[in-house]
Amino acid sequence: MSDAGAISIACGLMIGLGAIGACLGLGVMGARYLEGAVRQPEMMEPLQVKMFLLAGLIDANFLIGVGVAMMLLFGNPLKA
Repeated sequence: MSDAGAISIACGLMIGLGAIGACLGLGVMGARYLEGAVRQPEMMEPLQVKMFLLAGLIDANFLIGVGVAMMLLFGNPLKA
């Protein structure tokens, strides 16, 4: 396998696994938020603020992975 093929497969895996992880993380976090809001309705606003903050951090983590993958794919710093 050539270097370009290996880099393409690595970038695809990086983006795909990052997307799966982000989706699972957001789903679990949303479910836990709903459980907490049902158990203690008075805590709904503070939990909502924290949930949106964490959702932004999870999405930012995925987008950084996409940026690194695109840098490897198009910028190709590994090619000598």
